[in-house]
Amino acid sequence: MWATWSPWRFYGTPRMRHAPATLRNRDPILAVLRRVLPKAGTVLEIASGTGEHAVYFSGALSPLQWQPSDLSEEALASIRAHRDEAGHSNLLAPILLDVSARDATWPAADAIVCINMIHISPLETSAGLFRGGATLPPGAPLITYGPYRVDGQHTAESNARFDESLRARNPAWGIRDVGELRALAGAAFELEEKVAMPANNFTLLWRRR
Repeated sequence: MWATWSPWRFYGTPRMRHAPATLRNRDPILAVLRRVLPKAGTVLEIASGTGEHAVYFSGALSPLQWQPSDLSEEALASIRAHRDEAGHSNLLAPILLDVSARDATWPAADAIVCINMIHISPLETSAGLFRGGATLPPGAPLITYGPYRVDGQHTAESNARFDESLRARNPAWGIRDVGELRALAGAAFELEEKVAMPANNFTLLWRRR
């Protein structure tokens, strides 16, 4: 399992979880998604966590089909609970997907979105994200969101402290450098845009070559 820590909280049904950061970042992320996602097709969300982003984005971006996924059974249960409550016809049932597994079966998609996974997973999970993302059609977007280092430097002192706390929890975790991710993306993806976001985060738009 690529992650064992999450700032989730229970509310509603026992299966339903809530991540406080979702309320703070969902609208800035949505603004980027509205601009870069295709108008129709299927968006595969990697590491959907609580399922709150899936509900919010599927409600705002219809007729796009939103396919949530996660590795954690607890996360999948939370996603199902949020999906049942929301009742969005374009929000598909969540699937179990281990992006780090070389034999993982990736569903067909027209875009991929991955929020706050890269820094709370081993580097091989990011490698798996780009490896699996190579199943996208040419020109399709792969969007990642979270904190990143740029040219080897943290963009804020708070990020440096956050990085230290992540590595203390798990030495395989940590804030990745954009250049490090470029190397993992290889020839399959071009980093088209780096969008500054609130709280010293970025949304990175990768484009399938």
